[in-house]
Amino acid sequence: MLRYWQGLDEGQRALLAQLLRYGITGGGVTALSTMVYWICAKRDGPLRIAPLLANVIAYLVAVAIGYVVHSRWSFRGHGRRDNPARTTFRFVIVSLLSLVLNSFWVWLLTVHIKGATWWPIPLMVMATPIVLFWLNRKWVFD
Repeated sequence: MLRYWQGLDEGQRALLAQLLRYGITGGGVTALSTMVYWICAKRDGPLRIAPLLANVIAYLVAVAIGYVVHSRWSFRGHGRRDNPARTTFRFVIVSLLSLVLNSFWVWLLTVHIKGATWWPIPLMVMATPIVLFWLNRKWVFD
């Protein structure tokens, strides 16, 4: 493993370190928002909120925590930080895309197909974060 790391150039090392940090923080934020979704949407649970509304609630929790964690740790040292308003605006746009993607998964699998409320969770945990990492790296924290 050390030989592999030493064989990488500075940019490749920075990208891998950033991906690792994003995976840790993004995984935590995703896990938290998924738990909020599940607790709110569970059909036999105490809240029994409609799945799409539960997804919006989970999104609000995730975006508030995600901005702080990703801007300070996941993407630290990456890109310019000379315009915080621009960075915040772009983060909100990308996070809204995560809401749209996760809402699509929820609608497709729980409303359209009439599947279980847990069916969207694998896509929320795997597909959406990959798209968001790329957008955050290339556009938000450029």
